[in-house]
Amino acid sequence: MGINQRVSLRKFVDDVKCWVDEGKSDEWIASALGTSASSVQSFRSRNSIYRKDLRDPLADPTDYEAYEGVLEPDGGPEGTPGAWFDPAVSDSLRWQSCWSRVGKVEIRLSPTKIVLVERDAAV
Repeated sequence: MGINQRVSLRKFVDDVKCWVDEGKSDEWIASALGTSASSVQSFRSRNSIYRKDLRDPLADPTDYEAYEGVLEPDGGPEGTPGAWFDPAVSDSLRWQSCWSRVGKVEIRLSPTKIVLVERDAAV
């Protein structure tokens, strides 16, 4: 099949999602699949495959602090999954100003990072 011909992209939905998440352009994806960039863009739109807003602070946090901790996916001391931090974290000025009064957090996972976001106590 020649380049820029109309081809069915249905069987490539997982590949396209992965490439979009990696930041590949429609032109790059089209070249890899032997179709046109406009076909890729239409396919992404029909299948709700959208590019991440790179300005989203959760997409690539730049203002962060690292704390030593332990993840217990199968249940820790209280029998529920969670994250436990070294008690010395309370000595950090950032922890004191940003996290010391936070009771609940939401955990957002990606293949390369774990981001904790304050969660409304009423939720």
